Amino acid sequence: MKAAIMGYGTIGSGVAKVLEENAAVISRRAGEPIELKWVLDLRDFSGDPIQPKIVHDYKKIVYDPEVKLVVETMGGVEPAYTFVKAMLTHGKHVATSNKALVAAKGAELIQIAADNHVNFMFEASVGGGIPIIRPILKCVTGDVLEKVYGIVNGTTNYMLTKMAADGADYSSVLKEAQDLGYAEKDPTADVEGFDAARKIAILTSLVAGRQVDYEDIPTEGISHVTPEDMKYAEAGGKKIKLIATMDASGDSYFVRVAPFVVSPESPLFAVDDVMNAIMIHGNMLGDAMFYGSGAGSLPTASAVVGDLVEECRHVMRHVDFDWDPVKLPLKDPADQAYRFFIRAARSKEDISAAFGTVSFIENVIDGEVGFVTEMISERDFEEKKKDFGDVISAIRVLD
Repeated sequence: MKAAIMGYGTIGSGVAKVLEENAAVISRRAGEPIELKWVLDLRDFSGDPIQPKIVHDYKKIVYDPEVKLVVETMGGVEPAYTFVKAMLTHGKHVATSNKALVAAKGAELIQIAADNHVNFMFEASVGGGIPIIRPILKCVTGDVLEKVYGIVNGTTNYMLTKMAADGADYSSVLKEAQDLGYAEKDPTADVEGFDAARKIAILTSLVAGRQVDYEDIPTEGISHVTPEDMKYAEAGGKKIKLIATMDASGDSYFVRVAPFVVSPESPLFAVDDVMNAIMIHGNMLGDAMFYGSGAGSLPTASAVVGDLVEECRHVMRHVDFDWDPVKLPLKDPADQAYRFFIRAARSKEDISAAFGTVSFIENVIDGEVGFVTEMISERDFEEKKKDFGDVISAIRVLD
């Protein structure tokens, strides 16, 4: 079975390495060897053994009848969408790690694949090396999934871990993450939560069977989290994590990405550094957690190659996904209720008068008080905060 890779960057080169080093086991599990024939990239790689396979025009792959499997690891929506669509319409199976592409065009590409009796698979687009899509679609199909939530961005998890451990501020930890290669030169997608929003949009779309646009998901990043917030969390024996959440409610879902205060009772409490973890809660299963490397060349490449093997096993049959392109309206986020951790420079009496029964966290920062509210809707919280007027910071609590 001849294969091609589009994009020879971190993930694409990892896929080539996995195909080469694990060739024997891949052949046994796929039913035949998978041989890399072409690699599409704008660059040349003089002196690299991959150079004879480099092509610069995607049509070289499109019109090669030998190539049946294509990996897309270019990133972004365009030109990836154009290239992937061309591959599918010409009868080639595609596997991708590209969450931007899947979030924006997943339902459409699944339909194009079905129309052409091929497969479009994207296990690596959400959890990197963590299997999550196939377990949701195949292993818990007898369950109603009521919750999906987790830490799905390694960059921000590393930064929050370092801020908590070292007492460092956001800017210095961001620079360190960039120096180590964990954060991009432009880190906006990670630190402002957009990467996590795309991933939870994909998972919610698969759970719901309808299109969920990540732009509709209320999203907050970590740029406003301070060392002072971390001190309060530590004083209460807790941590602050960037969490993507999906909660079933009636015929739709509450979906959100934001920093949350996490207690030791949560399995997510121990997920530190660049590691990721995704929790699911089924009405029959209860809780299950998928934990591991959510990014990186070889972990992500392993998931991509897993899709290639699956496509080899179904080379003559389309594997369908329950993902209708009709958009699903999400629940009004203002109706969702949380407990809130709040810092304020006011007296305990004023705080109790404004927020009712609260749990105080005292003697952490001079001149202010920390407290945790009881459950309150987002709408009511915003009204109380506006009337109160002296909130220094507010972070939701994961219950």
